[in-house]
Parts: sequence; C-alpha cells; structure tokens
Amino acid sequence: MTAGQEPAARQRLLSRWTTRRWLRVGVSIALSLLAVLSGLGMWAMDRAASVTTDLVNTRSPALTNSIRLEAALVNQETGIRGYGLTGQKQFLEPYKQGLADEKAAVDRLNQLLVGNPRAQADLRTVLSRAGAWQQRIATPISSAPAGAPAPLAGDRAAEGRVNFDRLRQAMTTQQDHLVDARGNAVDDLARAERLRNWVFTAIALVIVLLAIAVFEGLRRGITDPLSRLGTAARDVAQGRFDHPIDVVGPADLRRLASDVDSMRLRLVEELRFSEAARALLDEQTEDLKRSNTELEQFAYVASHDLQEPLRKVSSFTQLLQRRYGGQLDDKADQYIAYAVDGANRMQTLINDLLTFSRVGRVHSDHQTVDLEAVLNRTLDSLSVTIEETNAEITHDALPTVVGDSTQLGMLWQNLLSNAIKFRSAGSTPQIHVNATNDGGTWEFAVTDNGIGIAPEFREKVFILFQRLHTKDAYPGTGIGLAMCKKVVEFHGGTIRIDPDHTPGTRIVFTLPATQAAPAAEAELAAPDRETQS
Repeated sequence: MTAGQEPAARQRLLSRWTTRRWLRVGVSIALSLLAVLSGLGMWAMDRAASVTTDLVNTRSPALTNSIRLEAALVNQETGIRGYGLTGQKQFLEPYKQGLADEKAAVDRLNQLLVGNPRAQADLRTVLSRAGAWQQRIATPISSAPAGAPAPLAGDRAAEGRVNFDRLRQAMTTQQDHLVDARGNAVDDLARAERLRNWVFTAIALVIVLLAIAVFEGLRRGITDPLSRLGTAARDVAQGRFDHPIDVVGPADLRRLASDVDSMRLRLVEELRFSEAARALLDEQTEDLKRSNTELEQFAYVASHDLQEPLRKVSSFTQLLQRRYGGQLDDKADQYIAYAVDGANRMQTLINDLLTFSRVGRVHSDHQTVDLEAVLNRTLDSLSVTIEETNAEITHDALPTVVGDSTQLGMLWQNLLSNAIKFRSAGSTPQIHVNATNDGGTWEFAVTDNGIGIAPEFREKVFILFQRLHTKDAYPGTGIGLAMCKKVVEFHGGTIRIDPDHTPGTRIVFTLPATQAAPAAEAELAAPDRETQS
C-alpha cells in the first residue's frame, strides 16, 4: 500500500465506526489516561509523604538526640569538674543525670541511624572519645572520697580538657553531618512537593483538555449531526420535500439520515401520487357536479315536460274508454285498456323515479325526529289498505333520532306497504316493528308473516327496478326497497334481510342514536308498549 493510500484506507475504516464504537474507544482512552495520571499523582504524593516521614521521624529526631547527647556529656563534664575541685557530692548529681541522658540519647540514635553508615560512624567516634574521657577523667574522679578536692582532678586537668575538646569536636562533626542530612531532606521535601504540584497541575490540565476533547468530539460526532438531522427533518415536516437530508458523523447516524431521506423520498412519491389522485378526484367531482346538474335538469323535464303529455295520453285514452267502450269490438276495448294502464304505470314510474332522485338531494334537513310520531302518520296514510287487508301492526316504543322526517316517513311507508302487499294468501298480515339500542346505534326490525324472500334474492331486492314477481301478481315499480336503502344509508345506517327469520320476512336497519334527555331515556327503558291498527 502506497503512502497516499494509507490515510484513505484509515479514513474509510473510521467512517464505518458507529457512535457506540466511538464512545467505547473514547471512554477507554480517557480511562487509560486517567489511570496513568492517577498513578503519577499517587507516586508523587507517596514520594512527598516518604520524604516528609523521613524528615519528621528520622532526620530531625536524630539531630535533636545528638544535641541531647552533647548536653548530657556537658553536664557530666560540669559535674566532674565541680566535684573534683570541691569534693561536694551535690556536684555528682549532674554527672549521674548526664549518664542517664547519654544512655537514652545513644539508644534512640542507634534506632534512628539504622541504614546511615556515616551517621553511625560519627556516633561511634563520639562514643569512643566519650568513653576515653570517662575512663581517664570522669570515672576516677567520681570514685574519689567526698569531702575534699580530688588530687587527680588537678593532675589530669589539662588531659581532661584536651579529651573533652576532642569529644566536642566529634559531636560538632556529628551534628554538622546531621544538619546537612536534615537540610538535604528538607531540599528533597521541597523538590517532592514541587514535583507533586507539577504532577497535579499536569493532571488538572490533562483533565481539562480531555473534557474539552470529549465535548468537542460529542459536538462534532453526535450533537451537530443530530442537530443537522433534526433541522433537515423539520424542513421536510414544514413541506420542503425537495430538501435532501445529508448528515456526516458516525455510521449509525448516517444510516439514520439515510433512512429519514428514504422516508422523505417516499413522502415525495406519495405526495406526487396524492396530487395526481386529487387531480383525478377533482375531475371526477366536476363530472359528478355536471352529472348532478344534468340529473336535476332531467328531473325538471320529467316533472314538467313529461308529465303533461302523459296526462294528455292518459286523459284521452280514458275518454276513449268511457265514450267508445262497448261500441267497438273486444280487441279495441282491450287495446284501449292497455293504453290506459300503460299511461298510468308510466306516470307512477316517473313519480317514483322523481321521489328516488330527491332522496338526499331535496329533503336533507337533519333535525330531531320522533319516530313514534312519524310511524303514526304513516299508519294514518295506510289506514285504508290496513282496513281492507285487516292487517295487524304492532310496534315497540320508538326513539328520537336525528334525520329528515320526510325521508324517514318514506322509509316507514315503503317497509309497511311492502309487508302488507306481499302477504300470504288466506292469512291476515301480522307486522311488528321493534327497536333496540346497541350502544351508539338504534337497530330496528320490521317483521311480517308474508311470503318471504328466497336467500338468493336477499341482496337483489335492494337494487333499483329489481322485481321478483310480475306486475299482475304484485303491482309496483321495483323501487321501494332501493329507496329504503338509499334513505338508510343517507342517514349513516345499514339495511339487510335477516336470513334466520322464517316464515315471512324480517328487514333490519340501523340509525345512529342521538343523545336522549333523561326523561326520554326513562320512557324508553319502560316495558314495551304495543299499538294495534
């Protein structure tokens, strides 16, 4: 691999790192640096503590005990000199105390100077010269009888001064060495403290730099890419779908940006499709408006222009039937009867078509409708047919709904008239209307004991102009149930034939329930009441 290819390969390798890997590597490096810095700090503190301990526990006590040793020897020399000159025993007290202090100081020095050859040599020199002085001067004079000056004190006075001066010189040398050692320890302590301070300053600086590096890495690697991604996503949310989403950073954030950009492209495609569908819908809406306009024009023509010639045809054929009936042959009477019947049926068909076309277009005033009152008006309009057929019509307590009272009256009119018309031969029509509340929906059922509807025709009967019988057997235009379906669906309900009901027919339809007043709810909760006509 060439020199130019290595950085590119390293860059491609790093570009595949995810946020988790960057964080893992960054945390590992930070912890390693902190561990190294912690080790350096502990080492610097331990060194300073060690030097302090040596100074406090060894160097200073050694110098102090050397001075105590010197004081003890001086006390011995003072006491021996006084006793030798006077012979008084009280001068031996400083000597004896000096011996005790000497022993204590020497024992302590032996403990403190372990591992210090030069100081131990100085101590041996001091002890050797002290022993020589004590052997030649102190011990013989202290052993002399009390009460009179010791002759030995005068004889060895010059020798004693020389020996003690040599002892003083040895102690001075020892103390100079101990002072130097203590000074060196003080210098070591100062250097250790400076080193400790520098180490901790370096630790603080490295921690600050590490924190800056962490924050900068998080900013460049996570927060900035996420901020750019959020800005791009908000741009897309505000409708700028042509704005591409391109985010740098770790691999997982780039994949997230790619996924968001894929969503943007999908939204662009969906928007393009939606706009095309909306344009098509607008076109279809315009076609529907034009069709409705043409339908209204046709309804106007049918209700005005077609009705007039039909009325003329019907009137003149009826005049022919009344004036020339029985004067012509039977064929002529039959043809005239056909013409009258055809004109009447054509007029009825046009009226039914007009009524069907007006559902949801002319009568569409939704308001609160009392179905009980609407049903009673329908029964009044069907009273003649009910009396002629001796029909028995009963119903449950009916609720109040929101709808168009004219269309709901047409619904009851068609359902009840069909139940009476398609009655079984030789039996009295028995019709029952019941209503049940199913949550937010009222379900109504019109049940009769008529001829019924075969299963294969239960959907066909709701289609316009679909008849199951000839006009001679059961008159009509085949629009009734189609109109019922249109009325029910216009009010947001459904209508169907109950397949499980036999014999006869049970037509079930639903209407959305309205919020009833408490009094009305109490009335509907009471036992069903029946009305018979």
